[in-house]
Amino acid sequence: MKFHEPGNLAFLNAIIITAVFSLLFLISAEIILSPGFNRFFIFLILFINALIIFFITWFIFKFTLTKFIYSKIRLVYKSIHAVKTGKKEKTGALSEKNIIDRVQAEVDNWEAEKQQELEHLRKMEQYRREFIGNVSHELKTPLFNIQGYVSTLVDGGLEDPAINMEYLKRTEKSIERLVRILEDLDEISQLETKQLKLNITRFDLVALTREVVEMLDMKAGKHEIKLMMNEPDKTILVEGDKDKIRQVLTNIIDNSIRYGIQGQGRTKITFFDMDENILTEITDNGIGINTPDLSRVFERFYRTDRGRATTKKGKGLGLAIVKHIVEAHGQTINVRSAVGVGTTFGFTLKKA
Repeated sequence: MKFHEPGNLAFLNAIIITAVFSLLFLISAEIILSPGFNRFFIFLILFINALIIFFITWFIFKFTLTKFIYSKIRLVYKSIHAVKTGKKEKTGALSEKNIIDRVQAEVDNWEAEKQQELEHLRKMEQYRREFIGNVSHELKTPLFNIQGYVSTLVDGGLEDPAINMEYLKRTEKSIERLVRILEDLDEISQLETKQLKLNITRFDLVALTREVVEMLDMKAGKHEIKLMMNEPDKTILVEGDKDKIRQVLTNIIDNSIRYGIQGQGRTKITFFDMDENILTEITDNGIGINTPDLSRVFERFYRTDRGRATTKKGKGLGLAIVKHIVEAHGQTINVRSAVGVGTTFGFTLKKA
């Protein structure tokens, strides 16, 4: 018989208590029915019997609960705790005091954690589907262009001097776009796995920003976007990989130009002293980003609905690279935006 099962435990307890009660009843009856036994002693014997039955019942239930039930609950508790902490629980004694409440609390917490994990997995699955769809979309365009150009050349265009060189140049541009996408993905992968080593040096952040602004000034002029820089009175020296920070500045400012308001757009770069760090903010008065999209702007290949609705070309990798570069420096980047008002990107760098 398996005594750890509830029905068998109850049956065993009932037999023991019944046997004890029957034995006490027979002994008491023999004493009480003896000649000359007065009423006081009768009540005294009944009281003693009640105490004996109480203590024997208490002991039996305590023993069975501790031996069979609480031992199983302790095992469940230690198993749950070991899984949650990732550590092997020691086999030492665990007090049964409030153990039911503790197990219930552990189970409730575990359930809440598993629900959060399931929700996270659902979000990751949704992200995976979107990511695959976006990768397919980004690669499809240059591949289809290459296929079309090559097919035209094969079908006779190669013999036509007016067509062959033009289509070869277009094919080259589409191939370059594919190469840039793959290089960007490789760079993100290296940053995520910490395989890409940063070349940390001291450099003037203001001078570097000025170089980027001058480089993009012609492109901004074509879009009639004004680039402004709030230069401080003194040099700002920071620690970081100069080339990577140049890439961060270029990607963010280029984004502000791409999604700026042509004819009246402006982008302003401002520096703030944050004790140990320098905060660089790049603010534009462009189309802005919807609130639901703000938490996803740093995802690979993710572009907002408004960004997709425009005719502006972009791989959707620039901001993902920016985030990984800044975080590789042990720093933070954030974004705030309002539709029709503009967007501000801010990132920090450690003072040199």
